[in-house]
Amino acid sequence: MLAITNATVVLPDYYIPNGTILIDSDKIVEVGKKVQIPKNTKIIDANGKYAGPGLIDIHTHADGETFFSDDPVKAASTLLSHGVTSVLPALYFSMTAEQYLEAIKLIKDAMPKAPNIIGFYMEGPYLNPKFGCNRENNPWKDAVNKEKFAPIVDAAGELARVWCVAPERDNIEEFVKYAKSVNPNAVFSVAHSEAEPRDIEKLRKYGLKLATHHTNATGTLYRYPECRTACVDETALYNDSVYVEIICDKIGIHVDPYMQRLIKKIKGDDKIILIADSFVEHGPIPDGDLYEGADDINFDFSGEIAGSKMILDGPCKNIMMHTGASVCQAFKYASTNPATLLSLTDRGEIAPGMRADIIIVDDKFNVEKVFLGGKQVK
Repeated sequence: MLAITNATVVLPDYYIPNGTILIDSDKIVEVGKKVQIPKNTKIIDANGKYAGPGLIDIHTHADGETFFSDDPVKAASTLLSHGVTSVLPALYFSMTAEQYLEAIKLIKDAMPKAPNIIGFYMEGPYLNPKFGCNRENNPWKDAVNKEKFAPIVDAAGELARVWCVAPERDNIEEFVKYAKSVNPNAVFSVAHSEAEPRDIEKLRKYGLKLATHHTNATGTLYRYPECRTACVDETALYNDSVYVEIICDKIGIHVDPYMQRLIKKIKGDDKIILIADSFVEHGPIPDGDLYEGADDINFDFSGEIAGSKMILDGPCKNIMMHTGASVCQAFKYASTNPATLLSLTDRGEIAPGMRADIIIVDDKFNVEKVFLGGKQVK
């Protein structure tokens, strides 16, 4: 057995100071201030630091240097060292059908060696070709075609936990219905889209309850000259059942800090999900004051934003700075909420019966120790 003592235990809405977490094998068996520790139990002193649930990144393509589709074991290991105990590698719309199939197989084969990989985040194939980095290389601009998409859906199977779609694409329901038939538990997300509210809301019955990188790669704001209307972002904010992803970089380029505070005010603490959306690009930081210090963001050689260089502990630090969120709230956005979205009932919270995926952080969210299934990996 293992006991983490002298910890500020992070629960979804409050802390237990001077708390103890007792672990047997890969499960948490007891949490509290007066836990009886059996003899011969290994004890780890948290020194008053925060002990919270392992981070769950539902949307990231890389570890900042290496794509999951190139070396999933290396990318997963890097994330684990930063406290990401569950991750959905994201596969992007710029892949051809053959590349999707190759990446799915590669990552599936790697999962025994990368136990924090729990499935796929399918960012495509049917998004709006107007949006997203590398959009000039979009091989999915033609009509929704079952003969073309079915092999990808079948190969990903129940491991495709999230499918991103642009609801305005013609015949998108054909794709959504098929993906739902292969994995009834799949979550659908509105992504890279300029859909009208009615187009988005008609897919809610299939399980659309997520907005991909909220306020990024979305439009359009104006239907009539000088008359602003509701777009994807407003629709996501309006619908209480929809979670919103936030890429929270340190200077607030992806989502302006004021917008982050507005999102937090409207959506509350239960419908925000932090993501890293790490990518691999090597373009220089554009000139000008706007991007000064933007060293955790990727840019392509045209100067366009291409995801981040972050791992999920970074967005946790940043949202605390930009919005005044607490350590407790950061854990909620980066662990509890994504677990709830994906119906992962065995993780995302420090509680008896849960997997012993635990990280210890300081008050700035610097990760000091990581436990995966009860085993210390950092």
